[in-house]
This record gives sequence, C-alpha cells and structure tokens, in this order.
Amino acid sequence: MRIGLAGAGRIGARHAAALRRLPEVETLVIADADAARAHALAARLAAPAAGAPDPAGAVEAAGSVPELFGAGLDGIVIAAATDAHADLVDRSLTAGIAVFCEKPLAADLGGTFQIVTAARASGIPVQVGFQRRFDAGNAAAREAVASGRLGWLHTVRSCSFDPAPPPPEYVPVSGGLFRDCVIHDLDLIRFVTGREVDWVVAAGANRGEDFFRDAGDVDAGTAMLMLDDGTLGLVAATRYNAAGYDARLELFGSKDSVVAGLDERTPVTPLTGREGPSDPYEGFLERFAGAYDAELRTFIDVVAGRAENPCPPEEALEAFYLAEACEMSRREGRIVGAGEVER
Repeated sequence: MRIGLAGAGRIGARHAAALRRLPEVETLVIADADAARAHALAARLAAPAAGAPDPAGAVEAAGSVPELFGAGLDGIVIAAATDAHADLVDRSLTAGIAVFCEKPLAADLGGTFQIVTAARASGIPVQVGFQRRFDAGNAAAREAVASGRLGWLHTVRSCSFDPAPPPPEYVPVSGGLFRDCVIHDLDLIRFVTGREVDWVVAAGANRGEDFFRDAGDVDAGTAMLMLDDGTLGLVAATRYNAAGYDARLELFGSKDSVVAGLDERTPVTPLTGREGPSDPYEGFLERFAGAYDAELRTFIDVVAGRAENPCPPEEALEAFYLAEACEMSRREGRIVGAGEVER
C-alpha cells in the first residue's frame, strides 16, 4: 500500500522510520510545509546506515502538502504542526483517505467536534495518536482491571513528568499543560478503567521560568477525578523533572495493586535498597518507542480492513472535554462537573 506522511519534524521522522520497516508499506510518500525538509528525510530513509537491513519499500518526497493528496494514497499519517491538523484531516476525509493523526485533532473543542461529525458522516477511519494506549504495561493494566484481578478499584494514579520544559515559543500555542500533556493521562485513565469521569478539581503552580506564567500557563499541575463508579483518580504533571522522563500508571484495588511504567530506567531513586537508574528515559519518544510502533502497525491493519479503529475521534473529544474541565477548575478554583464543558 501507499502511505503518506504529512510532517517531517521530530515525531514525523520517527513515524517515517517506523512505517519504512512495515512490509505492507510498499511506498512511503513524505511531505512537509518545508519541502527541503521532506526531501532530506526521504533521502535519509532511502539510504539506510551501513549494516542495517534495507527495507523493501520505496520512499518518495512530494513537492508540497497539496501534492501529497494527489499521490494515490491508501492512508495518511499526520504529524505536522498542531495548527495544521484539522485542515489536513478534513482534506484526507474529502479525498477518501484513511487517517492517522497525532493528537490533538484540532486546536479547540469546536474544531474537534467538527472533525468527529465529518468523520462519522464519511465512514472513513480516523485514528487518533494516543500512543499510551499501545504501551505494553498500560495494556496489561487494562486487562488486569477487565479480568477482575484487582477487585474493585479505589484509586488510580497517573503521572507525566517531562525532564525539561519545551521551548518558550511553544508554550503560548501548546494549549497549556492540561490540554497538551495531562490529556494523555486523562485518556489513559478512561481507557484502562473503562469508566467515565463525573467531576474534576485541578490546581497548577509556577516554580520555574516566567514564560509559562506569561502565557497564562503553569509548569506543574495536578487533578483529582471522581469516576462514575466511585473510583478516585489522581493525575500529576510537570515540565521540570531533571531526573528524567517519567510516565507511570498505578492502580490500587480491593484485591491487588499494579503499576505500569516502573522498570530499571524509571527516573526514581529509592532511599533504601538500591541506587537510582543509570540510564533514565530522556523523553517520551524513547519511553514509548514500542507504543509508537504498535499504534502505526495497528493503523496499517485498519487501512487494510483487518482491524477496527482503536482510537476514533470520539475518544479524543472525550479526553479534550476532561482537559477543558481541568483547565476550567484550575482557573476558577472549584470542582467542575464533566458535563459543564460546552458540548
């Protein structure tokens, strides 16, 4: 099959390398707003490093993003800048091309809802890139809940700790800590527990650089969630975790307790018993390498008609509602019901 890639930046280059390794991808066509960057990535992939296996598929560079949609694609992976996502998804649906899109689908709730409506009307699959759903540990946690191994849950804790803040220019367009980062935890809690959230209460703090505060954002945040079956959810996130990148999910039940994301590279040092990790995770691309590969393999199965869409736009919309509720709670200093966000 012919798969397109819109966006040749950091995450785009990572997706391109993963797609190049999939035997079903006979041709990968890359486009970027910067045509030179697309050509450079295509050339790099077409000439693998010495000693590396040479994938059988071809790699091409389109002269422009519009040209990409005329390349006879079976599917497209959207990894462009956030503000381009909605337009690229809309173009894909108009062209009848199956879509994988990194979150968010759009910069706001209104745009996200429009995509949900358009995708539903078209019948064309749109898979959203919430890669944590494909992490082996998180998948095992979901199975532990579904099987009854944990009994009934009383507490779920999730964290997203970045080792260093993003560039200052990114913060004003990021959507803020809860929409940009915590949304992954919110989606994961819904996915793993199979429950909805009744209400949230959130708070944030600024202890680091002023550019977060100047943008109306926070560099650390926490949220408590009340799930619809009485389970408590706790989420914590920060842009300053110099020990390394840390993303964990802990589930505590009446029969057992489990944790996903705790291994020899988790950047946590016990005060007794052993030393801290010698090689902590540097970032999310490294921590979730296997998950990124797995979600793209699944997308190819969706394109081929072998699998159901594992993360449709409706799921992204629900996570966005919760992120909005958290941001509302942070700003207004109160409990916010999930249904208070305009739908």
